[in-house]
Amino acid sequence: MSAEVIRMLVTIIQLYSYVVLARIILSWIPNFNRSHPIGRFIYQVTDPVLEPVRRALPPLGMVDISPIIVFFGLRILKFLLLRLSG
Repeated sequence: MSAEVIRMLVTIIQLYSYVVLARIILSWIPNFNRSHPIGRFIYQVTDPVLEPVRRALPPLGMVDISPIIVFFGLRILKFLLLRLSG
């Protein structure tokens, strides 16, 4: 894989990590309106990745740790790509 492709993938992963982090922060806001355009965008972009993780994890009551798992998974993937590029 070329260095340019790896750099582009790392950038995409970093941007997506920011969106997942925004979702984590929004989940802490009790009265956040998910139908707000920003919230709708964040949930639409992250749900396709979070849903499979959520289904694979055992239920932990009211706590959804799938965004945290995905966030750290993205960090690991970014690290591995950076190592691959040298």
